[in-house]
Amino acid sequence: MKELTAEYMACPIRNVIDRFGDKWSLLVLYGLWRFNPQPLRFSELHKLMTDCSQKMLSQTLKSLEKNHLVSRKQYAEIPPRVEYCLTELGRSLMPAIAPLLQWSLDHFSEVTDGKVIV
Repeated sequence: MKELTAEYMACPIRNVIDRFGDKWSLLVLYGLWRFNPQPLRFSELHKLMTDCSQKMLSQTLKSLEKNHLVSRKQYAEIPPRVEYCLTELGRSLMPAIAPLLQWSLDHFSEVTDGKVIV
């Protein structure tokens, strides 16, 4: 196996994209962006991504919050209410991601041969 150099591992592109480049993170960011500036509750996000387990959605939200792309606001109510929204940093990311999302819509059939992954 090829040894990775410190310079390779410290690559800014690798380190930044790794924080939101997975399937679930992109879908969460898109869901929050779509409804921006209205915050969404966990259950509302989950309804947008029913194929994502609650555990995975929770882990994804925690990761995006840790990386300053999503903010979480908890209300001291019964039952507890938690809302999520994009941070300013998260909103600044979306104009860069939007063309990729549009490209996905425009070329869905070509890339997938019309077959949906289940």
